[in-house]
Amino acid sequence: MLGAKSPEASVYLSNRGNSIRQQQGILQAGFAHYGANRYDIDNPNGVINLGTSENKLCYDLLHKRLTRSDMLHVDPALLQYGDWRGHTFLREAVAEFLTHYCHSPKLLKADNVVVMNGCSALFSCIAAVICDPKDAILIPSPFYGAITEDVQLYSDVKLFHAPLESEDGNEDGRLFHLTVSKLEEAMQRAKQEGVNIRAIILVNPHNPLAEIYTPNEMLSFLQFAKRNEIHAIIDEVYMLTVFDESVTFHSVLSLESLPDPQRTHIMWGLSKDFAMAGNRIGTLYTENQDLVEALTKLGSFHGVTGTSQHQVAQLLQDREWISKEFLPENRRRLKAAHRYLTDELQTMDIHYLDSSATLYVWADFRKFLRSPSFEEELYMWRCFLKHNVVLSCGQAFSCCTPGWFRIVFADQQDHLQLGLKRIREALKEIKESSTNRDFFIVKEASEESERPVNEDSAPSDNATIENSTSSPQSKSSDQLKEKACSVLDTSSLGPDELVLLDCQAAKPAESLDTLIGTLKHQIRSSDWLEKNTPERSAGEDPEILDVFQTLLAQARK
Repeated sequence: MLGAKSPEASVYLSNRGNSIRQQQGILQAGFAHYGANRYDIDNPNGVINLGTSENKLCYDLLHKRLTRSDMLHVDPALLQYGDWRGHTFLREAVAEFLTHYCHSPKLLKADNVVVMNGCSALFSCIAAVICDPKDAILIPSPFYGAITEDVQLYSDVKLFHAPLESEDGNEDGRLFHLTVSKLEEAMQRAKQEGVNIRAIILVNPHNPLAEIYTPNEMLSFLQFAKRNEIHAIIDEVYMLTVFDESVTFHSVLSLESLPDPQRTHIMWGLSKDFAMAGNRIGTLYTENQDLVEALTKLGSFHGVTGTSQHQVAQLLQDREWISKEFLPENRRRLKAAHRYLTDELQTMDIHYLDSSATLYVWADFRKFLRSPSFEEELYMWRCFLKHNVVLSCGQAFSCCTPGWFRIVFADQQDHLQLGLKRIREALKEIKESSTNRDFFIVKEASEESERPVNEDSAPSDNATIENSTSSPQSKSSDQLKEKACSVLDTSSLGPDELVLLDCQAAKPAESLDTLIGTLKHQIRSSDWLEKNTPERSAGEDPEILDVFQTLLAQARK
């Protein structure tokens, strides 16, 4: 349950077992909140989920196709143990499907295909067989936060971030722009810190930015991987979820040749492109037979049922249905839902990254933060939950700039409409609470300026102010930000144990520090703490109890 304390360590589990049991990131917490109280016609006050990337627009199309007679075939071979890479008929279907829809210049081979129960399983298994414990995989951030657990829980492999900043646009205005120079900088930093980088993960189309990288860009990233002798894991799970006819996605498999074929591995699955997240089918294409052999050894833990493999093979082989029925209608519905959401965001004066693919929009809520910190971003996320709408906040994707949220639009319009209404209500509450807080600060600071200062406490307050400002010997804000964004991993922390880091904290702010010092003195020298206990705050607003406790703890320092 959201807001609950992490469970105490169990004597029945190992340290690793306890760590796994206690693991819950923001994405998982938001989905659990939704799962406990889902909105539907019989539960109109339930939670609207605009945070989980699922396509809920095409169930009618899928139901019609998946209930055809060719899907109901069962023979003894499907009920027996099979090849742990996936049945031959399915791997052949996947190879043919990828050859056609990825526009591969050569026929792809079934022997290079591995099938597992979802791309999460593939991430986990690939990390296990190309990395040793404590090794790291380079990944540009922000990124889909669940990958952290995918590579860490079983294999104890870390992610090393190459941070992309929102202000870092190039001449064409692309924010969070990934370049080879940023990857090189991250690799150099990893070497300086003694981190062994074994691979890089690239997501195209991107999650959560929804950006589509060009063939030249992807080729430059692959050349970077070859120079550094690291594997390149390419996640193309949204490759067919491009809803703008004027935009073309180019798969890595469409390149005439790969810079390092033995270290290049392409992932794809049915969760996004075919709106079948619950089907749990993930595929990997790689020319490295050593990798295929190693993954096969793990396949018994991540196999897919024979009957499901038959159904997926039938689906992938039906190009008539895919190309003439499903994809055109799916794109039409996605485009309409995207237009509806972005039109509404414009009326709310919320900026967002323009996109032509995926199921979500990366939106900028920074101007609604009460201060530019991840603590305030988390407060906003909780305020949305309070109003029964789930969004995914930036720190769940290891974004270095607080205030960005991912909003999923692939839902029915009445759900989107209600979700946006609740977002407006939450933002109104945040604005009002910010106004009330500003009034409190001005009022208390004014009263303090008219009150004589206790001489005993003055030196300690001055020391606090002096120590909190940046000195010539301290690290620059850019260095601190880069370090924080590469080491901090909020996606792996529970909602009540999040490390709330302001990446801008290193910037000089003498006037603000002075005000903070004054307020600390005011709190310590009055009965404000006694009159404003967490319990009383909880009675007024239970959702902000943990935030209030954090603030009080900081104030007492």
